[in-house]
Amino acid sequence: MTVPVVLIADDSSDARDMYREYLEDHGFQVVTAEDGEAAVRTAKSDWPAAIVMDLAMPKMDGWEAIRRLRADPLTADIPIIALSAYAFGREPLDARAAGADLCLSKPCLPPHVARVVRAMIAASR
Repeated sequence: MTVPVVLIADDSSDARDMYREYLEDHGFQVVTAEDGEAAVRTAKSDWPAAIVMDLAMPKMDGWEAIRRLRADPLTADIPIIALSAYAFGREPLDARAAGADLCLSKPCLPPHVARVVRAMIAASR
């Protein structure tokens, strides 16, 4: 059985490490990116089964990274879970409009992220 690869894109090294460690302990292989540019590159090179994308990042924010991933036929079908500190108001709707499959509010505990990632991967197969 192939171990699913999950891409964690977040400018916070603490957040990347926290999600990476938890997901790896629960059966996933994890690759990380510190900004949207790196997330797009990594998605194209490592073919993740799912992406967890912070929306507020430097260089290229998560919004633009999601739009670019959706526009590329090679990455268009990868499930994307957006993470936002501003989950009240329009941000979840705007994240969905940009192409995210789901928007979770920060702080989001690793067990919840793992459950959502697992469900998104299962639904995409």
